[in-house]
Amino acid sequence: MENNYWRKCSTCKKEINFNAIYQKCSVSTCRKNVYCSVTCWDVHNPIMNHKSSWAEEERAPSKEQAANEREPRRIIVSAPKSSTQGSSNDFPLDTLIVASKLKNYIKERHDMNTSANVMDKLSDLVRELSDQAVLRARQDGRKTLMDRDF
Repeated sequence: MENNYWRKCSTCKKEINFNAIYQKCSVSTCRKNVYCSVTCWDVHNPIMNHKSSWAEEERAPSKEQAANEREPRRIIVSAPKSSTQGSSNDFPLDTLIVASKLKNYIKERHDMNTSANVMDKLSDLVRELSDQAVLRARQDGRKTLMDRDF
């Protein structure tokens, strides 16, 4: 898939063409963000809460330069199904829930007692949700599980 533009503005998503003038933030942690105008850069400034920053005018690379500078592709190798599917044959089914804390919560919040079997069922649900979240993280090319994966 070949684009007819270099990148999109980080604020308004307008296309920034090859060899076009664009703005970038002077703060080193914002270096990957690009902006089509000073106005778009100005929108991000209060959000990022920079103490001292300014927009720096830059020129987008030509199509040939951009092709040469492109980062290498990351190839994601998926693991065998057994390693992501917490099956009972190859993975210990430990209780993942802190029983005392859950029992206290249910007792204080709802004035009910909690059966010991609840911990096993909740642990199974946590395993299922975690396996699904791991798949989402892998699809995004990450090796770190994050809250947004759930």
